[in-house]
Amino acid sequence: VKVKLLSRHRSSFSTGAVHAGVTQDPRFQVVRTGQKATLTCTQDLGHDCMYWYRQDLGHGLRLIHYSFAAPDTEKGDIPEGYSVSRPSTEDFPLTLESANRSQTSVYFCASSYSTSLQGHLLSVQKGKAAPCL
Repeated sequence: VKVKLLSRHRSSFSTGAVHAGVTQDPRFQVVRTGQKATLTCTQDLGHDCMYWYRQDLGHGLRLIHYSFAAPDTEKGDIPEGYSVSRPSTEDFPLTLESANRSQTSVYFCASSYSTSLQGHLLSVQKGKAAPCL
């Protein structure tokens, strides 16, 4: 039995100095059940905060692990079966200690200057209220 891991990388670019942004590697990986697998995440933006998420069909992004600053790491909402390290500000690898089929997913790494683990967006607009459905 094989476990498929799809890693999506997001890059940000700025004018002037060249930045690669956030980079994940490998982009696609198939591992055998029980095998150890590591997804790397690097950023050159100088961000203190980094995050690993997974997205499954029918679910939004779910937080696996996060870090507010190297070398500290914290567990997210679904940390079981995963480990992370933060050896430097730039690096935040995610390891599947013993891959299983339930870990077949799309994985996202992100970074930010600051954190907001919970938040609300409230949009107030002028005009008529929408009818109740």
